[in-house]
Amino acid sequence: HIAPIAALVMGFLLGLKHATDADHVVAISAIATEYRNAWKGIWVGASWGLGHTTPLLGIGIIILLFKERVLDVYEGIAPFFEFGVGAMLVFLGIQVYWGIRNGTLHLHDHEHDGSKHVHIHATHNPEADPAVEKAHGFFRPGKPFFRAKSYFIGIMHGLAGSAAVMLAFLPTISSSLVGVGYIALFGLGTILSMALITVALGIPFAITGSYKRINEVVSGAAGALSIVFGAALMSDVALGTHFLPV
Repeated sequence: HIAPIAALVMGFLLGLKHATDADHVVAISAIATEYRNAWKGIWVGASWGLGHTTPLLGIGIIILLFKERVLDVYEGIAPFFEFGVGAMLVFLGIQVYWGIRNGTLHLHDHEHDGSKHVHIHATHNPEADPAVEKAHGFFRPGKPFFRAKSYFIGIMHGLAGSAAVMLAFLPTISSSLVGVGYIALFGLGTILSMALITVALGIPFAITGSYKRINEVVSGAAGALSIVFGAALMSDVALGTHFLPV
């Protein structure tokens, strides 16, 4: 059995690392195309992390109660959720191109602080709409907000098999209380790590926000990556190919 302190520390460190998994980064990069303020990625990434933690907490508690029996069942159905993640990535990529093609990204010029300048806004996104977003700029995260889309994408990732490495340790934890703490700290590490990653991914969109053509190219690259990665993931799960590293 793992010592309580070691289990808690390991949960937090695994959470920090888990957010950097390729499928997570690809998904969040597609979402980041909707924002022109990189610091808002704090709330987008945190919403994803909360969604990711939600199913793991429920599954984890069940595993703590029933040990390997439930873990074996979960490992058997996890590939179906993994395939769903691939389909979701393809959808996110297509959504990026849909937004570019149909003009949901539009120019909005206005004046504040004595200078006139241009922003690109996504009309379907209330946090990025000029009527709602009162403070522009890279260093202004604005008020905290909950991003439902990121939350539900996080739930899908949480159900997929990539989190199995975290759950696999649960049967070795003798105390249910420590086990819950382990899951909670894993979730906290994931939330913090993904928030920072989303901020970093938002920088290119913030920098190119005043240049429509360049911004469309950057957004298109993120969309293409999401589609290709999602298709490769679905192929690996359904057809047994090895396009992506294990």
